[in-house]
Amino acid sequence: MEAVEVEELTSGASSRIIPLCKNLRRSIFSHESLRRFLVFLQSVFLFLLLLLPRRRLPSSASQPRSPPSAAAVTPSARKFSLRRRDEEDALRRRALAEGLEMVAETEIGDGIGPCRWSTSLFFGVGRNALFCRSWFPVNGQVKGIVIIIHGLNEHSGRYSQFASQLTSCNFGVYAMDWIGHGGSDGLHGYVPSLDHVVADTGAFLEKIKSENPGVPCFLFGHSTGGAVVLKAASYPHIEGMLEGIVLTSPALRAVAPFFSLVAPKYQFKGANKRGIPVSRDPAALLAKYSDPLVYTGPMRVRTGHEVLRISSHLMRNFKSVTVPFFVLHGSADKVTDPLASQDLYNEAASVFKDIKLYDGFLHDLLFEPEREEIAQDIIDWMERRLSAGTLDNMNKLQWMNKTFSDQSIDE
Repeated sequence: MEAVEVEELTSGASSRIIPLCKNLRRSIFSHESLRRFLVFLQSVFLFLLLLLPRRRLPSSASQPRSPPSAAAVTPSARKFSLRRRDEEDALRRRALAEGLEMVAETEIGDGIGPCRWSTSLFFGVGRNALFCRSWFPVNGQVKGIVIIIHGLNEHSGRYSQFASQLTSCNFGVYAMDWIGHGGSDGLHGYVPSLDHVVADTGAFLEKIKSENPGVPCFLFGHSTGGAVVLKAASYPHIEGMLEGIVLTSPALRAVAPFFSLVAPKYQFKGANKRGIPVSRDPAALLAKYSDPLVYTGPMRVRTGHEVLRISSHLMRNFKSVTVPFFVLHGSADKVTDPLASQDLYNEAASVFKDIKLYDGFLHDLLFEPEREEIAQDIIDWMERRLSAGTLDNMNKLQWMNKTFSDQSIDE
């Protein structure tokens, strides 16, 4: 039997590298069977890690007197202490988020920036305070609105250059930090449920639509944010508010442990993405990993489980996708799988859909050296979508007028 050629790719935002066969569909084992087997092995491995005995401290005879042991602290007191610590950390991150300059100095002329920007707080479905940003053209003319949903472990402030390019083409921009990210409430890097992020995205969209009646809206999502956007758009009432969605490097295929419900805040050090290149621009890498609002610690197990859960759900339901979409992916991405984006494009029932794969590009497309060209590809697609929507409305109006005229003649 001819040997099956193997190529190393990553599976989803969990960043664990797994072997995928180029000729997998023709091999004895299906891709789904391989994925489940790897998930099982990883879950067993991580569960065994939890069972390992903790390193004991030296005996008290050789140590100075220590404060009261953790056992002397009541569970309620410990819980209050942890909650207080998380709240203080969120406030610290919020102050940092407020202090970010959202218009680059090189883009400011005569003291007037190319766009006006602001920050605000939005209370999500769980009543958590979520940090939000907005950018609008200084001329006030807006032909559409783009709502940015960032990726796992990052924050909305990283997209200021993209926002400036959008506003220069008369698009308004909003962005929201997830729970546990950027300037929002929650333990840094911890997502109890991506369904909450999906619900917050829908509620945020409803708020923006109510404040901007009649203005077409697009949802943009990167990486795990792309998975959030795709799932949000699967709900008819959300899809009905959208002109389309844009997905860059969406996390549609991932591996993460199943036992996260047992130890949801446990950190799996093997999931640290810092060692995996996400951009070919060294300055972009340095900026990302020196940003205090970017979570660079080990992935929390529960968060990894949530990535697996939402990606598995989406992979099973590609055929039911009907929203207009544009998916963009780098062929050399080592964090999320470009083949999954191709599967989405091939299987989705959407009438208006497009895909663009960038040869040799990595995960963070909008932070690659060609970021301006990629952003322009997104802008061009949205403008084509707006033109198509206008034509559809004109055809619908003509059909209604013709129907009314025919009824009048019959009468």
